[in-house]
Amino acid sequence: MVRSALDQIALEVRDVHKRFGGVHALKGVSFTINKGEVVGLLGDNGAGKSTLVRCISGIHPPDEGAILVNGQPVHIDSPLAAREAGIETVFQDLAMVPEFDITENLFLNREILHKNPILRRLGWLDKKAMEKRAKKALNRLNSRIPSYQEQIHRLSGGQRQAVAIARAVNWGADIVIMDEPTAALGVEQSAQVNELINVISSQGVAVLLISHNMQHVVETCDRAVVLYQGQSVADVSVSDVTKEDLVGLITGAKSAA
Repeated sequence: MVRSALDQIALEVRDVHKRFGGVHALKGVSFTINKGEVVGLLGDNGAGKSTLVRCISGIHPPDEGAILVNGQPVHIDSPLAAREAGIETVFQDLAMVPEFDITENLFLNREILHKNPILRRLGWLDKKAMEKRAKKALNRLNSRIPSYQEQIHRLSGGQRQAVAIARAVNWGADIVIMDEPTAALGVEQSAQVNELINVISSQGVAVLLISHNMQHVVETCDRAVVLYQGQSVADVSVSDVTKEDLVGLITGAKSAA
C-alpha cells in the first residue's frame, strides 16, 4: 500500500491545557496531522495521552488552547460535537454490543428508519439499506467478513477492529483516533489492523494512533508525537529515528534534537 500524506492539515492541536483540580495534566500541547498521515501519539503512563485524546474526542473539553479541523477552530464539548466536526474515536474496548450483529453495531444510535412514512412513524428500521451500507463500508476496507448477520462476539479480534474502524469512517470522518488497536491481538490480527490503517490513510483520512508497541509505530506511522509529563517534547519523522530513540524520548532519557 503506497501512502503519501497530503499537504493539507486535517487536525491542529494548539497550546492545549487541561487541569483536574491541582493536577496540570496537559501543559500547552501542540501538534498537527495532515490528511492521509498516520501520527503516533506516544508517552509513558501518566504522560497525558489519554487526557489529550479525551479533549480531542469531546469527553474533557480543554481549559485553554484551540483545536482546529481543516483549518477551522472547532468547539468540542461533547463526543457528538467531535463527530460533527469530523473526528471519530475507536477506543480500546471498541464500544460495541457483543450480542448485536455487524450491521446493528455499525448503525448503533444511527439507525436508518424505514422509507414508508407509516412504518417510519412506528419506528421500523430499513434493515436492507443498513446492510447495503454496511457491506459498502467494510468493502472499502477490503475486510474479510464471513457474514453481516454474525454477532460481534463471534468475530476475531482483527475482524472486530475492522467493524469499529468501518463504523468510524462510514460517517465521513476526516480524523480517526485509534487507542491501542493491537493491544490484545496476535501477530496475524495486528497485521490486519496495520493494513486497515494503511487503507483508510491512503483514502485521505488522518489517523492519530496511540500505542505502546514501538514495532507497531515504526511499521505504521509517518511521524511520532511524544508527550512527557503533560508536554509535547518531540515531533519526529519515524523514518529518522530508531525504536530505541523513541523509548528514550518517552522515558525522558533522550531529548529531541
